[in-house]
Amino acid sequence: MRPELKLQLMDTHAGGDVSRIVTGGICPLPGDTVRAQMEYLRDKADGLRTLLLEEPYGIPEMSVDLLVPATDPEAVAGYIIMEVMGYPIYSGSNTICTATAVLESGIVAKREGWQSFALEAPAGLVHIDALVRDGVVEAITCGGLPSYIDTYQASIHVPSIGDITYSVAYSGGFYALVDATSLGFSLTLDEERKLSECAYQIVEAIQAERGFSHYTLGDVGPLPFLHFMGPVEQLSDHSYRSRSATYVHPGVICRSTTGTGTSARLALMNYEGKINPGDRLETVSLRETGFIGEFTGVRQEGKHQVVENTITGKSYVLNRADIIINCDDPMVDCGGLTHILTSARVDENQPG
Repeated sequence: MRPELKLQLMDTHAGGDVSRIVTGGICPLPGDTVRAQMEYLRDKADGLRTLLLEEPYGIPEMSVDLLVPATDPEAVAGYIIMEVMGYPIYSGSNTICTATAVLESGIVAKREGWQSFALEAPAGLVHIDALVRDGVVEAITCGGLPSYIDTYQASIHVPSIGDITYSVAYSGGFYALVDATSLGFSLTLDEERKLSECAYQIVEAIQAERGFSHYTLGDVGPLPFLHFMGPVEQLSDHSYRSRSATYVHPGVICRSTTGTGTSARLALMNYEGKINPGDRLETVSLRETGFIGEFTGVRQEGKHQVVENTITGKSYVLNRADIIINCDDPMVDCGGLTHILTSARVDENQPG
């Protein structure tokens, strides 16, 4: 008799971006760091990502976060991020959702008011501040990755669009930053499909022309992100707001403005001398949701001014569920998956 294959999930969203938190059903992964475990999952067990981001279980616009034991003694848990483009080492929205799931699942007990703990991402240790009111997680503030401008005001010719001016920031992945107004966009929901089509062509052109290398990580793969920037509105002496939209290659416009997209904006504003430590930028999405990025400091790393920052947002729990994996379903590919499922391990003393 075949075992029933299943996973335990908690679906959440932050700013509209759905993160599926895998809370159970996966065997311990090899690797002495969360980064090494991510690399194993990427190279040997990518079936988990494709199962949950493709029909019939999901759609590419979602993300998946696998909870794993932390290897850093300061962290309460580790997590591996999976998206349509692969395995980013960090994501603000996924971190906000994972931190909320850690509290909602009881891995960290909720306490009224602010409380702090750390998670271990593939990028390393991430500090979390959580606000709980009446038992509800009202806000998560997480450390954004140190961000910097790699390329400023470059130009590229994109067929059917024309000459495009763009900058490139690193904020957990490389981002092309483009001015939305110059392309005729107001960053409203009715433009979503055209934004995706435009971004696809720009990213394809940039990828064909050049690659990017992080000053410590080296080659982290082709540029995967593009961030459309609306005009910046100053709300007060230390507070700004801007409409924004983040694109993930190939073909996805994020529901939220994304944490790493917000960090990239902070890096650009610092590079242009338009923001100071202590200032905040609220990015507003096509769906009128937002994250708040705070510029907390800057340091010099070789030729780069590296911006320290935090991202604040709220995640909502959508459901808790067991996912039943039907490998005999013609729409389901169980390749690269069953060997990491705890439910696939039939006890040797049981018939099977």
